[in-house]
Amino acid sequence: MKRLLSSLIIILSLNSFFGVNAQNFVKNIKKRHAFYGHSQINLKNTDTISGFNSKEEKLKITGTIYESDGITPAKGVILYICQADEYGDYNPKKVNGQRVLEHQGWVKTDTDGKYTFYTFVPGTYWPSRKIQQIHAIVKAPNDTEAYQLNHFVFDNDPLLRASCKRKIETRGLNNVLKLEKKDSLLIGKRDIILNPISLTY
Repeated sequence: MKRLLSSLIIILSLNSFFGVNAQNFVKNIKKRHAFYGHSQINLKNTDTISGFNSKEEKLKITGTIYESDGITPAKGVILYICQADEYGDYNPKKVNGQRVLEHQGWVKTDTDGKYTFYTFVPGTYWPSRKIQQIHAIVKAPNDTEAYQLNHFVFDNDPLLRASCKRKIETRGLNNVLKLEKKDSLLIGKRDIILNPISLTY
């Protein structure tokens, strides 16, 4: 009986220890992840990613963020994107213990729910054979946590297979950007619905 009690005490102590550490882990993730670097920035509904002016394939991504009904424009939503450079490199670094990427940005929607990023088409690190993609994280005012969206990908990317495009379309996703060129600017549109029923691929 004494051994059983001792074992229970140890288990309860470990559960308490790991529970506290799990909470601390989540807090540390929040402190370190680049998404949370927006706290010191006066966010607007338009942002320009570092390097935009010097890149050949300049890109404008725009759209409207809607509430879960898919009709009501969502106000005060923070949308974060990050991407590789034209060679497929992310060039991460740490600033005050927080991960910072060279090409990243934040917007916050106004009453009309609209957002715009001025950026450039990311490259592919060829040994990895990964498709061109722009990562996105979103957080609505009433959400306690941010969550990841399906990456922005590109219809004309040779590494994005036709079978993958069909799969994305079948699942009702709209994260494939079909770019139109206007003067020297490529334009892609993507509307976003908050907290939709699980739509992932």
